[in-house]
Amino acid sequence: MITNPNHQFKWPIGVKLKFSASAEEVWELISTPGILGQTHPFCKRNTVQKWQGVGSKDTIEYYNGRILHREFYSWNEGVGYDLLIGREGGRMSKVSWVIQSENPEDCSLLITIFPNILQERSWIRGVIPFYFKVRPLLRKYLQSVLKGFEFYLSTGTPVTKNQFGSHEWFSTDD
Repeated sequence: MITNPNHQFKWPIGVKLKFSASAEEVWELISTPGILGQTHPFCKRNTVQKWQGVGSKDTIEYYNGRILHREFYSWNEGVGYDLLIGREGGRMSKVSWVIQSENPEDCSLLITIFPNILQERSWIRGVIPFYFKVRPLLRKYLQSVLKGFEFYLSTGTPVTKNQFGSHEWFSTDD
């Protein structure tokens, strides 16, 4: 079980999406308590236990029934945050959300996952399953999450289940 956010994770996966919105608008959105219930295409429910800043905690219930807990250990107002996510009492992955300002009207949001999966394996035993299974699935997941934020930001309309396609780890096809 990885609980130390400074643990040296192997094989991070990052996806970035440019928004036609200011960094302030994107920050306001991503720092809103429970927002994943409106923006995340695989999230059935986003329950907040404690919010705003370091120590924030929430729970994501996915459409396939999986429940993951998030705990925020770094909070940089207007820029981003870092959190640990995983099953209660289980191994934790590290996730970093960073807003990169392009100009006053545009910015990018970069989400990087440092997955706990395969961390115990040697490089030789882990590299093939990571690059051919884990990495593509987590990239697809992050792309869908970012598209959900982009959709909500531009329309004000909540995303629907699997709006950008289903995901074998977090959703169902029905």
